[in-house]
Amino acid sequence: MGRWQPLGDSGFVFVFATTLDAVANARAHALAAAVRAAAIPGVADVVPAYASVAVALAPAGNPEAVLAELVRVAVPGPHAARAAGAVRTVTLPCCYDGPDLAELAAHAGLSVDEVIARHAGGVYTVALLGFQPGFPYLLGLDPALAMPRRAAPRPLVPRGAVAIGGAQAGIYPRDSPGGWRLIGRTSAVLFEPHREPPSLLLPGDHVRFRATAAAELDTALVEVAP
Repeated sequence: MGRWQPLGDSGFVFVFATTLDAVANARAHALAAAVRAAAIPGVADVVPAYASVAVALAPAGNPEAVLAELVRVAVPGPHAARAAGAVRTVTLPCCYDGPDLAELAAHAGLSVDEVIARHAGGVYTVALLGFQPGFPYLLGLDPALAMPRRAAPRPLVPRGAVAIGGAQAGIYPRDSPGGWRLIGRTSAVLFEPHREPPSLLLPGDHVRFRATAAAELDTALVEVAP
C-alpha cells in the first residue's frame, strides 16, 4: 500500500506501483473518484495516471488540512474497486486503413483482417490522458498486436489516427508529430476546448472500436453507454 507524498509545494501524490499495472491503474482511478467525491476544501484538481493519483492544491488551500483528509480517504477499502455502474463504455467508429496496418499484420504473423478483428474485438480502458489534450493511453490491447514504436517519428500524424505503441493503443486528438503505428482513423472529436468536459474520453472509461467503411465514417456516431 502506498502513501501520500509531497508533490513540490503545490500538491500531493499517491503512488500504487512503479510499473504499468492494470490492477494499480484501477486502484488509481478508484482513489481519484473517492477524492473527488469527498469534495475536500482546498483541492483544485485530481489527476489519475497509470499507477498514481496527483492532487493539486488551490492557492488558498491548507496543505496540512488537505493531507489529513486525503489520508482519511485513502484508507484501504473505499477505493478497492470502482463502484458498479460508474464506468462508461464509449464506442468509436474506426476505418481500418492506416499506413502501418499491413506492416503490423506481418509483424504479428496475422492477416490484415485478423488484425482488424482482434483490435475491434477488444475492450480497452483509458489508463490516463497525456502527451496532448485528450490523448488516451489505452490498456487492453491484444498482446499479439503489440509492436514497438517507429524508430523515426512521423513529422505529422493526422487528427483521429488510431494507433498502437508497444503494448498500448491510442488515438491522436489533433494533428501532431508521433511515432506510434497507425492502423486506422476515427471521425470522433476527442478534444474540444469549449465542450464540457473538453475531452470525449475520460480516465477509467472503457473504449470499443466499431469497424466502419471509409464512406460512412464522417456520419458514423459515437455511442456512449453509462
